[in-house]
Amino acid sequence: MKLVLDTTKSLEENAALYFEKSKKAKRKVEGIEKTIELTKKKMFFEEEKKQEQKKYVEAPQKKWYMKFRWFISSDGFLCIGGRDATTNEILVKKHTEKTDLVFHTDLAGSPFFVIKAEGKEIPKMAKEETAQATASFSRAWTQGLTTAEVYAIAPDQVKKELGLPKGAFMIHGKREYFKPIIKLYIGINKENYIECSPLKKEYPLKQEGKKTDTAKFLQQRFIEKTNIKYSVDEIMQALPGDCSVDMQ
Repeated sequence: MKLVLDTTKSLEENAALYFEKSKKAKRKVEGIEKTIELTKKKMFFEEEKKQEQKKYVEAPQKKWYMKFRWFISSDGFLCIGGRDATTNEILVKKHTEKTDLVFHTDLAGSPFFVIKAEGKEIPKMAKEETAQATASFSRAWTQGLTTAEVYAIAPDQVKKELGLPKGAFMIHGKREYFKPIIKLYIGINKENYIECSPLKKEYPLKQEGKKTDTAKFLQQRFIEKTNIKYSVDEIMQALPGDCSVDMQ
């Protein structure tokens, strides 16, 4: 930087002159910085406004079984599970038919899962997938277990006896046992429903992390895929408990 001194003025006068010029330059810089900051804020609020006004696609209307845990097996069978004692009770009493197959574990608070046979023979793959779902949606998930024993029985082996609390049933007769791994995946199916199941999907889950953080992360990913703004609560209802997406 080159300084030009006015020889008609004293050294002190030249210093005062440059000091005044520097103050003016500083005020200009401050003014420019303030304008830049205001512009940034304006752009941010305009972008937020655009996001608020963005038109999202409407989510599909829920089907009757979506008040339960549910998934479609790789063989196309509808598999439904209880969320709590009340839905366990409703599922077994009102939505289980003679040709269906019921799954359960001996863990406290375990869900009952039912494969809806609809008169067809239930294949081995559907049984294994439902056993895995039963184990994974049980307390084995929150306990951090890697496997749990699950058994399958016919509907007429499940009896409601006096003194049993809501959602609890007595199991009679022979059982078919499974030892599935604890593993679940979540994603959007072809009908744009959120589906959490043992079938491989976009996002594998692991038994650590916060449920709310995972739901918020998935909400953004689902918007990008479908342009449907699923609520965080709706996503949380599909999750097995506290978890995170396994990005490995």
